[in-house]
This record gives sequence, C-alpha cells and structure tokens, in this order.
Amino acid sequence: MAAPINRFKQALKDGQRQIGCWCSFGEAVTTEVMGTAGFDWLVVDGEHAPNDIRSIRDQLVALATSPAEPVVRVPIGEAWIIKQVLDAGAQTVLVPMVETAEQAAELVRACHYPPHGTRGVGAAGARATRFGTTPDYIATADAQICVLLQVENRKGIENLDHILAVEGIDGIFIGPADLSTDMGHQGNSAHPEVRAVIADAISRIKAAGKAPGILGVTDEATQAYSDMGAQFLAVGLDVLVLAQGARTLAAKWR
Repeated sequence: MAAPINRFKQALKDGQRQIGCWCSFGEAVTTEVMGTAGFDWLVVDGEHAPNDIRSIRDQLVALATSPAEPVVRVPIGEAWIIKQVLDAGAQTVLVPMVETAEQAAELVRACHYPPHGTRGVGAAGARATRFGTTPDYIATADAQICVLLQVENRKGIENLDHILAVEGIDGIFIGPADLSTDMGHQGNSAHPEVRAVIADAISRIKAAGKAPGILGVTDEATQAYSDMGAQFLAVGLDVLVLAQGARTLAAKWR
C-alpha cells in the first residue's frame, strides 16, 4: 500500500483553480464543520492560530473524510516542526516568510526523505503510515508531498525568481498583509503599489510553472486576486465568517 494520492497537489499540477479558507480556531470540531462547507482546501494555521502538534493532528483527523484537502501552515520554516506535521499525516505544508532560494531549498529537503532530503525516517508508528499499515509509505511519500512557500516581504519579492528556480516547490503563496506592511502601507494591502507588486508576482509564479496562491478577506480583494490569476485562492477565515455572521444576525433582530 502506497501513500495516499494528494488530490490538492494533483489539482495544482493540472492547473485547476482551488478555492480554500483559513481555519483559525485551533479546534477540531470547527475544522470538521468547515470541512462540510464545500471548499477544495483548508488551512490548519500553526502560525497565528492557537495550535500545537496535537491540535494540528486532531484537525487532520477531523478532515480525514472531508473532500477538502488540509494544508498545514507551520509556525516557522524549521525542519523539526515540518517533520512533526508530516508524521502526523499532513501531505501539504505551507511555510511562512521565505526570503531566499537557499532557505527554499532547505525547506524542500526537510519535506523529503533521503537521499534527496533530510526528513527523518521514523514514521512506522505514526499517523502518516496509518500506524504501520502502509508498508510502501517511505518509498512513495515524497511524490505526494506538496510544498507551498509564502513570499511576503520585499526581500522575498526581490528573490522571487531565484526561489522559483528551486526544484520541488509546488506553489508560492503571496502574503498581502505582511507584504503591504513591509512596503510601508500598514494595514492597506489594497494600496495600488502593493497590488502592482502582487500582480507582477502572480504573473512570474505562473510563468515559472508554479501555482500562485493568496488570501483575500474582502470580496473586492478576492475578486482582484482572482482576476490576477491566483490558482489556489483562500476566500476567508473561519473566525471572521462566524464573527461577521453573528454580528449581522444580532443587528438584524436587535
């Protein structure tokens, strides 16, 4: 038995648009609910949400029967946490704040087994192998791991073409909030200067044969990114969906 087919990775390779959403509660039950909504992919956010490896694992379990593919965003680009989320069963990893091709290459290596990578070979009793019942996992896992890197500051944009040249990257995710702040437009990712940089980055990512991704938190921004050609497009955050829905409901009936 081989590692499961990563449907999200295959969809990106086939050029299909994938619509997703952020899961920021850090709770399995809310992520399970999100998994019934009809999204193609869901981010289990280890960077800004109150997650640890146990809550990430529990959300992977909660999405096991969902058509939505889990994308685990690790808190930082370090091999130790990548190793943990992969052994917990993640097949798609999103790494924040990537600035150089050298960093990108090390992250790709962290996601793959030797001799092409540095991932520790200790998954025999882990969830990734269904606790030892996937005998061919080690030999087949690398082909199903999807590596997504976030470029979200001026240095990353300056080095984007070099990052894109690194073999083993499936997609590049632009972070509008961090990028706009680093460009001096704090809290204003809609600034024309920022939008121009994002549009150019998406164009370069597509030209390099990689999938461009981004998050829009307003309908206007989401439509703008869609028009730019974003392929894996996150259209909201679960926390905001609940908060905005609840506030609208309360205002309606107050």
